[in-house]
Formats: sequence, C-alpha cells, structure tokens
Amino acid sequence: MLDLDRTTSGLRAVPAPSLPLARLVEGRGVEEVADLLPRLFNLCRVAQTVALRMALGLEGIETGALAAEIAREHALKLSVVWPVRLGLPVQPGQAALGGEFPDDAEGFVRYMRGEAGIAPLLRTVAARFAPGEGVSSVLPEVTPARILTLTAQENSIAARHLAHPVMRHVEGRYGRGPLWRVVARALDHAAAVRGDLPAPQLTPEGVAIVPAARGLYAVRAEVEAGRVRHLCRVTPTDHLMADGGIMAQALASLPRAKHAEARLLVDLLDPCAPVTLEGAHHA
Repeated sequence: MLDLDRTTSGLRAVPAPSLPLARLVEGRGVEEVADLLPRLFNLCRVAQTVALRMALGLEGIETGALAAEIAREHALKLSVVWPVRLGLPVQPGQAALGGEFPDDAEGFVRYMRGEAGIAPLLRTVAARFAPGEGVSSVLPEVTPARILTLTAQENSIAARHLAHPVMRHVEGRYGRGPLWRVVARALDHAAAVRGDLPAPQLTPEGVAIVPAARGLYAVRAEVEAGRVRHLCRVTPTDHLMADGGIMAQALASLPRAKHAEARLLVDLLDPCAPVTLEGAHHA
C-alpha cells in the first residue's frame, strides 16, 4: 500500500511539450491524417493506424499485425533494453522469453531462483526496489466510458492481467511497483504470442479503442465532407503522466536515499515520450 504521508521526495517527471495535434489535422483529408499521425508519433504504429482508421470511418483496417507489434516491443524491452540498462547479458530476439512463464505463486518463487528466461532480470529489479518503493496505489481501471478523460487511471498492460495469480502474489509482496509491471510485460508478451489480447472496438460514441504495447490507445474524430474537423488522441502515457497518476505516485514513493534509481524507475514505467526528472536528491 502506498503511504503518501511518508513520501516527501519532491521528485517530478516533466513530459516534453506535445505536438499541436488539432492544428496538424484540422482541415486535412481523412486518408492524409490516417497516414500522417503514425509517422509523427512513431511508436506503436500498427495500433495508431488501426485506431485512426476506425475512428475516421475508413476501410482497409488490418488488425492481424497488432499482436505481432505488441509481442515484438515486449520482447525488445525484456530481452535487450532493460537487461542492458541493468548490466545483464543480452539475449536478442525471443531467447530470453523461451519456455513457459509460471502461472502461480509457487511456480513464480521457484522461477525467480533460477536462471531461465527473464529470472535474472526479475531478481535484479526486485533487488533495486524494495517492497513499497516505486509503487502506485490501486487506481481506477481504464474503461471505454472514461478513457478520454485525462485523470489518474490504470491504463497499462498491467490492467490486462490484474487477476493473474502471479500478479496478485507480486502485488501482495512488493506492491504495484517495478517488479509488478515487469511481470505484467512478460504475461502480456505471452498473451500477444497466443493472440489473446483485447479486440479493437469502436464505441457507440465513436471512440476507437485499440490494445497497444503500453495499454489502451484511444482516438475520437469529427469528420465533415471527408475532412477532419477535430481529433482527440489519448495514449497510455497520458494516463501514466496524469496528476496524481502512476508516474507521480511511483516517484513519490521513492525515499530520498533511492533518488539515484529514479531514472531507472522512469525507464521501467516506459512512457512513450521523453520526460525530464526534477527534484532528484543524490546522497
């Protein structure tokens, strides 16, 4: 449980200025917008393309590549990016994710003691962040009704696996912190490989909601005579960085003696845009 009464770290993550989306798309043709935005925001291109084409009422929507995109990004983080960040050996491709990830608490405890798969990565993360460090509280789960509201919500890959026995075990022992979120990434990778991800949907209000490598991506558009009048785009990072959201709470739960780990914590929370850390104290 996050105890905000004892967290006075003063750490803050400031996102880079966002592009003026409305000005970029206003008056442009729908096909032009559907082609332009995934090139401007170059992460999760398949998810963005699917969401845009759904929201803009365009044909030719291909969802088959979504799972492959998500699995590919998860594998990159788990087997290359994060091991390099933590000084661990790199196992390119799917090597680090070979074999079955444990599906219960006892199996997870045994797995953590071994050398198979991502066990060394998980042990290292657990060693860098003690229970209660880098954690967030239980936030409202993202839903179609509130996904466009930029409030603190659990719009993350963890939200797709909250009831999994390993997730519940890690949450009970460590809280909703870095280890919990890395475990969620491993579980989501397995789900993507199985093709067991939430299906893209278009709500009655015209909001396209599509699974992506960081959570759920949402787009709503107003179109008139084939041209875009207005477009609203919300990413998992928007909710991650919301006031009082996951990022703010996670940084607040780092004691001053752990400020040196703040950049690692940000990397593990994985915002899709650069952030600047302010207020870090180094002993």
